[in-house]
Amino acid sequence: MNTINITAYNKQKGSDSMPSLAQEKLYTIDDIYSLPDGERAELIDGQIYMMAPPNRKHQTIVRELFSSINSYIKLKGGSCEPFFAPFAVFLNKDDTNYVEPDISVICDKSKLTDKGCSGAPDWIIEIVSPGSRRMDYFTKLFKYRAAGVREYWIVDHEKNRILVYSFETEDTEDYTFADSVKAGIYDDLLINFSNIADL
Repeated sequence: MNTINITAYNKQKGSDSMPSLAQEKLYTIDDIYSLPDGERAELIDGQIYMMAPPNRKHQTIVRELFSSINSYIKLKGGSCEPFFAPFAVFLNKDDTNYVEPDISVICDKSKLTDKGCSGAPDWIIEIVSPGSRRMDYFTKLFKYRAAGVREYWIVDHEKNRILVYSFETEDTEDYTFADSVKAGIYDDLLINFSNIADL
């Protein structure tokens, strides 16, 4: 999903009254909840990143991945629950980090509240958009690892790439949309990306 850092955006707009050494404002979850209807944003270490609406390909990939994961969990009678964005994840149980991963799988149901997930999901998948590449590959990668996410997938259709990070084993695997990709948190869940590539 495309993201714009609100602090950088405000700096670009410029302001004659702004002191040259002004500190960046630290935003909180209250600022997220105060956004106008229809606007979405994520919060990383007190900085707001506005989110642009996803395109059709992005939504197609989310739909197909979620459907595969949800069907697998139901078939196996699993206890984990998958969610797709917009779904609130309060990564560090603080008021300066709030994300909406494209897909989140939560196995510890004590983390689930009426508002979303309080703490790190077990598995997160982000679908890369042109404006979110740096956020998905770098900012969120380090944030998710530090928060205790067990597995993180970066799905980049434009680059024909699926990166799979297992933070428990410190392994990284690199796949293409011609591959079947195994979910590390399950013994026998394979997702065939060739079925998604041409949709």
